[in-house]
Amino acid sequence: MRFEPTPEALADRLAAIDAAEYARTRNFVDGAVTRLSPWITHGFIELPHLVEGLRARFPPESLHKFLEELAWREFFHHVWRTRGTAILKDLGPAPWGGDYAKEVPQDVLTASTGVPAIDATVRRLHEQGWLHNHPRLWLASYLVHVRKVHWRAGADWMYGHLLDGDLASNHLSWQWVAGTFSTKPYLFNAENVAKYAPALASPGTVIDATYEAMGLRAAMQPDAGPESNRPEPTVPPALVPEAPGIRHSAIPPRFAAGSTVALVHPWCLGEVPPSDGALAVFHAPFHERYRWSARRFGFVATRMRAMTNAEPWFGDVKALVKMNKGVRFVTTATMNTGYAKAFGEPNVDARAAKRFLPDPDEPCASFSAFRKRVGPIA
Repeated sequence: MRFEPTPEALADRLAAIDAAEYARTRNFVDGAVTRLSPWITHGFIELPHLVEGLRARFPPESLHKFLEELAWREFFHHVWRTRGTAILKDLGPAPWGGDYAKEVPQDVLTASTGVPAIDATVRRLHEQGWLHNHPRLWLASYLVHVRKVHWRAGADWMYGHLLDGDLASNHLSWQWVAGTFSTKPYLFNAENVAKYAPALASPGTVIDATYEAMGLRAAMQPDAGPESNRPEPTVPPALVPEAPGIRHSAIPPRFAAGSTVALVHPWCLGEVPPSDGALAVFHAPFHERYRWSARRFGFVATRMRAMTNAEPWFGDVKALVKMNKGVRFVTTATMNTGYAKAFGEPNVDARAAKRFLPDPDEPCASFSAFRKRVGPIA
């Protein structure tokens, strides 16, 4: 499936939603999921607007399951706000006492583990930049608990390829799977795969075991390695530090003193705020640390060009803001590292992104605590 970075493509996805069918089939890999996440992550639409439109179309009983999924995103962002960069480190103890690998194994990167559910998931990640939630969980569980890869290595890798990659949702989900942000690790097996994705059934592989056996493997056994019967490796797309075709410039552009300039960044691709002009920006230090695929850069940069009628600027956004002290910049706030600091400068008016649920003042360590605090959602 193709994801086009346009409001028209978003409108088509919204029109195709069937809330009742989503609730009934969402756990199945071929179920009626919305696939809205790339547009949500990159700010084409804010959650209150999305929820308002859906409530006008569907009764509460059919919409409840979808709103619960959006609530998870709100919860992850609440944790991000209250814990900051701590979400990028273990929030609790791991179930295995040994050393976890710091890199994703080559056979995983090349979709040649020999476990059909894993290899098909990796190929789809590379080819489409999007995954159903169940394969995301399976891949994370396989890497952490079967192959003994630290969740952070897997999370950074998956984040870079996902068109909907969100540091809070992605990295905290990996921690939830790993057991460092949950009461127990998430485990899966071949039977679970066969139930929700029959085409990816993986009999006779390392995951063809009971949950008890998978739990013992997670807690006590080292890297299982790839299967003996493996497919030919594929060539994975690279994760790169800057957008292909966009020149990295160390010299920030200058604007007339007294003017108002809208900064369009990767997480605010909806509408340009009222201003005298707009500049699309990539903060180079962030992307050097959190590398993206060319597909993801292309998704974002294409929309940026349409919004500003110009090429995005790729450089140090904080240096840009400080060099133009006489300019008022307007944008949407983000917690992404580097961008957040740049938008904290005195001459930047960064509007907070709108939530559809209240953000509790006191930290909520679990989704259940968060749900109790925010109250009904439908």
